[in-house]
Amino acid sequence: MSEKKSESESMKLGSEELSSEFQTLVSSDDLRSLNHLQHTILGRLQDSNAVLSHFNDFSQNCFTEISGDMARNTRVLKSIKSDLDYIFLKLR
Repeated sequence: MSEKKSESESMKLGSEELSSEFQTLVSSDDLRSLNHLQHTILGRLQDSNAVLSHFNDFSQNCFTEISGDMARNTRVLKSIKSDLDYIFLKLR
């Protein structure tokens, strides 16, 4: 039991030493600046996501409105192509 206790104490001391060494590597101002930049980027990404979602909804509504016209025009174009193919076939 005392062996586990001394092992956990040495791990705790090692962790404290390691964390104090990390604190000397990076200044707190740099960390605050990095945190601020990350929050700014997150906000911009969320705004972009909202804009894209709105655009997708708008695009879906527009497609729904014109899909009938597109289908009808496609049928007309296919009919015209068929007629032209027949005419060119007869001309040859």
